[in-house]
Amino acid sequence: MLRLYKKYFSIHLKSVMQYKVSFFITLIGNFITSFTVFLGVVFMFQRFHRVKDFQFSEVVLCYGILLLGFQISQMFASGFKVFDTMIADGQFDRILTRPCNEIFQVLASRIDFVRLGGMFQGVVMFVYGISQAGVDWTPLRVLTLIFMVIGGSVVFSAIFLLDGAFAFFTLEGLEFMNVFSYGASEHGKYPVSIYGKGMLTFCTFVVPYALFQYYPLLFLLGRSDNLWFMFLPLISCWFVVPCWLVWRLGVHRYKSTGS
Repeated sequence: MLRLYKKYFSIHLKSVMQYKVSFFITLIGNFITSFTVFLGVVFMFQRFHRVKDFQFSEVVLCYGILLLGFQISQMFASGFKVFDTMIADGQFDRILTRPCNEIFQVLASRIDFVRLGGMFQGVVMFVYGISQAGVDWTPLRVLTLIFMVIGGSVVFSAIFLLDGAFAFFTLEGLEFMNVFSYGASEHGKYPVSIYGKGMLTFCTFVVPYALFQYYPLLFLLGRSDNLWFMFLPLISCWFVVPCWLVWRLGVHRYKSTGS
């Protein structure tokens, strides 16, 4: 299956490279869009030097990690964002006739290389945050950093999967799901705790943003010695299970478009 995905990857890459100028202009546009959000953080810290005990470099590190995870998920799981159109025009009927897992086929149907612009922005913020946040680096903290990026990409991909699953029941994408993806990437540029205890609880036990963003960040910055915090991003990956169950329910009740 990995070999097959490599072929899909190669096909999508060759496709976007047919129009190189257009691709790179869009890539730059994606970078600039992400950069304007970063400028908002910069301007705010010029007026307020700390946000609930978090200084600028720590917030940049936090946002860089989250942005990397978000952009990775957008690049590789973007097929679920347009899944409602796949149902509407009968593409999913064709997918079901193939001897391959339907989730794999939806994933492989679209790879959004434009998101490399946002990923580059995330890397820039990531590197700046690492160099300026004064983290006392140890092997465990390096692992924590890796786990945070993995956890973020898996959780956001799970949200896109859930968004696509709802199309089985509504036949159209639900705009409110953007609150949990794009909205989360927006408010996630700051540690979740600044939004109050209620939001922190929601982001811990309902949609687990805090498990890959806030708690491991405390361990990374040396604000907590709780070793369990470094493993919370891996625990957040289990969020994909209920999203997958909703997807399976949708596939089970799917009756074809009739087209």
